[in-house]
Amino acid sequence: MERSTIVRVHEGLHARPATRFVKLAKAFESDVELVKDGKAVSAKSSVKLMLLAVKENQEVTVRANGADAIEAIEALIGYLENPKAGLDDGEAHAPANDAGKEAAPESQSAPAAPAEANGLRGVAASEGVAIGPAFAHFPPDIAGQGRMLQADEIAGEIDRFRAAVAAVQARMDRALAQDSLSAGDRGIVAALRDIAADDSLTGEAEKAIKGGNDAVSAMITAASTIAADFSAVDDHYLNARADDVHAVGRQICLVLLGQDDVSLENISQGAILIADDIGAWDLARAPLKRIGGVVCGHGGATSHIAIIARSHGIPAVLGLGDRINALRTAQEVALDGNTGQVIIDPDAATCADFAGRVEAAAKERAGLAAFKTVTPKLADGKVIEVAANIGSLEEIEAAQEAGAMGVGLFRTELLFMRHMHLPSEDMQAETYAALAKAFAPYPVIVRTLDIGGDKPIAGIEFPEEENPFLGWRGIRMCLDRPDIFKRQLRALLRAAVHGNIKVMLPMVSDLGEVRQTRVLVDECAAELQAGGVPHATFDLGVMIETPAAVLIAPALAKEVAFFSIGTNDLTQYIMAADRLNPTVAKLNDVTNPAVMSAIELTARAGVAAGIMVGMCGEAAGRPDLIPAFLEMGLTELSMSPASIQRAKKTIMAMAAGE
Repeated sequence: MERSTIVRVHEGLHARPATRFVKLAKAFESDVELVKDGKAVSAKSSVKLMLLAVKENQEVTVRANGADAIEAIEALIGYLENPKAGLDDGEAHAPANDAGKEAAPESQSAPAAPAEANGLRGVAASEGVAIGPAFAHFPPDIAGQGRMLQADEIAGEIDRFRAAVAAVQARMDRALAQDSLSAGDRGIVAALRDIAADDSLTGEAEKAIKGGNDAVSAMITAASTIAADFSAVDDHYLNARADDVHAVGRQICLVLLGQDDVSLENISQGAILIADDIGAWDLARAPLKRIGGVVCGHGGATSHIAIIARSHGIPAVLGLGDRINALRTAQEVALDGNTGQVIIDPDAATCADFAGRVEAAAKERAGLAAFKTVTPKLADGKVIEVAANIGSLEEIEAAQEAGAMGVGLFRTELLFMRHMHLPSEDMQAETYAALAKAFAPYPVIVRTLDIGGDKPIAGIEFPEEENPFLGWRGIRMCLDRPDIFKRQLRALLRAAVHGNIKVMLPMVSDLGEVRQTRVLVDECAAELQAGGVPHATFDLGVMIETPAAVLIAPALAKEVAFFSIGTNDLTQYIMAADRLNPTVAKLNDVTNPAVMSAIELTARAGVAAGIMVGMCGEAAGRPDLIPAFLEMGLTELSMSPASIQRAKKTIMAMAAGE
């Protein structure tokens, strides 16, 4: 079927609106084409779409063929008829940053904090301090031959390209078969293997080869095109996936060129790995036990580099950008993965300071290891659950190794953001079930999709908002898009058969939001029942992160099974201070009496109603605040895996009256 319209997109389908249009098109299973002046191209190819040169006020036709053709045409026509769709928010406004919903430290798109006189500051991606000799890892860039193929060369070049792709896949298969690869690293390599086998990448390259490009040039172009779909939006999840695409593309190019990448095998014990970019494939195979720390120009707190570093206890500072070049000739480097500080060739006093901190940290880790299997209890015998905040299955191992008593916050955003289309119900159900089985019998709290205009995803068109953090996000968006929300709720009901799944709603500010969700849950359960699909009920709770939720906490407590206090955003909203804005950073303090009062009011309401009150913000792992939180009545604390053993020790010391 097809439908014509006049394009109202500002300036037409130039780079950014074309990328957004493609992202929307890829959310549908149907084959979709855009037709202008009799020429039709795939609506799922950014390059082809831009080459069509669609201008504002021109007539185009959208064609779709498939099960969801009607939905695809309606969505795409709606985009083309939106005059604001072509506005470049990146020029009109400051880049939108992730609200930091209990995520790892800070987004790589956030403005860098002021650096010390003799150092730099980047994204604090993996905690810990390190000092050691610099190991510069700057492999040369790869360039294509830059020549056009003759017609009789194309078939052979395609065969050569396919052989290179197969070789990279086989290499990754061999890595996956090795027992030495950790479970977390195995998941990352498997994800890269999927990218290498993805038709959207290899298919794009083959099209370029058929057009006369040599295979290396075609691969570089294809990787850039696919990566652009992830990196066009200022969002750290999407940027992280773009890095993965480039890493896979590089490996294919190296095989085509008959070259080996610069090896990390020769890195010395305790050295600080310095690189503009490190492919997750390379890092996962590196001698990780010898690496003292990682400093990288690319990457952020949610990138695969950060996940690998955290799971292996390697301090890391990422996202330095071009400033990484200042470390190319460094002899020694000190870094603080807690603050993002990097010091080049530190003086004697700084060396002594960092060496002391490294030694102290090692002693602390050794002492804390004894608390991995401890079940912390208060003096009255009440058990305090110390759980983990995670965002992907790859992070399970780090949480288990730390001794997590379940998951207090599973962020589902990455599941939606890491794919070029909305995840299916089956995919979600498998993910939530794997999570539940990994931590059974401990509870696993899954937060429903917490997404907004600051971090859009394929398949959801967000309105332009002056302040997306106060706009159409979290539960507000989900209730307006039951087609998306019900798919997630059905998946959660299916995973609940394992008995330890709980579900938490983000950004709640009104009782009606909880009640509407319950109606949808009941509808989903009835649909699964009618289809004979195994499912079970789950406890429904809410995140307390808006001032409104605090003020209606007594009423909310009668509607839900538990509270989880998100201190990161609660602090931001209580203090009316953007926590990514350095000029108001001093206001973003969870210990401010206003914030602590909000936490206490919430705890009091939950305790009075007899429901569990937990905390999943970063403050939950602070030893100086844990005693106060427990005295308020909290019985569950969820945090980054690295903080778990320290938190358990704090609770046990409190119980002993120390």
